[in-house]
Amino acid sequence: MLSRLFAPTVQVSAHCDLPCGVYDPAQARIEAESVKAIQEKYQSNDDPAYRTRCIVIKEERAELAKHHVSVLWSDYFKPPHFEKYPELHQLVNETLKALSTAKGSTDPATGQKALDYIAQIDKIFWETKKG
Repeated sequence: MLSRLFAPTVQVSAHCDLPCGVYDPAQARIEAESVKAIQEKYQSNDDPAYRTRCIVIKEERAELAKHHVSVLWSDYFKPPHFEKYPELHQLVNETLKALSTAKGSTDPATGQKALDYIAQIDKIFWETKKG
């Protein structure tokens, strides 16, 4: 009797852990854009203290970008997406590796490579939102 009393009266389901609309690759892109911009600023300044601060901030931003990509992969994308886009697992892996490389580098080309991968995820993401 108690189980019926406390049983849910309405069942709901969602594609993801919250109703859609809370996920967006733009979060990862913004952080990755910061990584690249900081790499460029690092290259244009010889002050050791400034460069040290650049490295600290760049590494934080790269970790945030990795977090946002990981959340998309684990919480937003579901089996039907992976079936329709079989390259998605590899793309996410390459994106995370590119962000790790950018995190450890002061070369803006590494930041751009991460941005290029995020753009591919963004394209797939918005295609999944159409359906």
